[in-house]
Amino acid sequence: MMQMTVLASGSKGNSTVISSGRTRIMVDAGLSCRELMRRMAEAGEDASTLDAILITHEHIDHVAGLGVLARKLKIPVFITEPTHKAWVRMFSPRSTMSYAKWLEQIQREKEVRADTVAAEYDPGTDAVSVAHLAMVASEPHSALNQSVSAKTGLNPSDDGCSIIQRSARKTDPTCLPAVEHFCAGVDFSIGDIAITPFTIPHDAVDPCGFVFESGGVRMALATDLGYMPPNVKAALRRVDLMLLESNHDLEMLRDGPYPWSVKQRVMSRVGHLSNHAMAEFLENDYDGSAEYIVLGHLSESNNAPELARMSAEQALGRKASLLGNKLLLATQASHLESITL
Repeated sequence: MMQMTVLASGSKGNSTVISSGRTRIMVDAGLSCRELMRRMAEAGEDASTLDAILITHEHIDHVAGLGVLARKLKIPVFITEPTHKAWVRMFSPRSTMSYAKWLEQIQREKEVRADTVAAEYDPGTDAVSVAHLAMVASEPHSALNQSVSAKTGLNPSDDGCSIIQRSARKTDPTCLPAVEHFCAGVDFSIGDIAITPFTIPHDAVDPCGFVFESGGVRMALATDLGYMPPNVKAALRRVDLMLLESNHDLEMLRDGPYPWSVKQRVMSRVGHLSNHAMAEFLENDYDGSAEYIVLGHLSESNNAPELARMSAEQALGRKASLLGNKLLLATQASHLESITL
């Protein structure tokens, strides 16, 4: 048995819960922690039972609540290494310090620390004292660190300003309880759910879609992609449920309020999938295996649910054998009723 619950889907935030009999995974955390937990409760899901968070890419509508939720629930985050680094850069405090200034500051702190150790501690200390000194130096408010701070004007516990390794703190927005890096094309498992990550064409550093399998049931998630390359088409074969992007209507996008540069980005091969491209895939490349097709990431400005639905229904209708597929639309405003297979 597997279940998919789409908590939110759209440019303001995305999150989906995939669960089996023993494992529950949140795919993306694009809303605030409070809102994610509220929507889970509304959908009948218990947030405290989440086993992990899995991230598709680093755009804010997919990671807005990641750090807070992971820390609150004390659960690991599965993410590619490039995406993890991009997320850390995005959420880390900005610094205007030049490289030369940084080197100068670090060297000054090292020199003052050496002088402080020589003046305040007996050079003939035994191994126990040395161990104690190392322990004291690791404490942000130790006498040693306070002395360094007083002489340099620096706080040894500040990010990027100390030779003491920065400890994980709740105030650090990029602090995560645990991180596991994965690579597209390399299968892995979380609990009893086998996961196949595949590369998708989108303007992020290392974006991925996923196929989830447990107990003989296969579910796929493929949103935020500019077009349907062969590897994505192959990944979406033999699935029982797919969440597929249907982001925009081409005419609505061209005539809509977005600046031309944004329109070009959305329509590009690393942008978002249009209703037309989604329908083209369903008509020409879809193998008909899915009992449920969920259309997601619909633009509130450049699409309408009835247009996306009509595009999909017409494409499926041109394949008489596929009329039995159940077609659902995920929305931004509320969760989609859980689908259990």
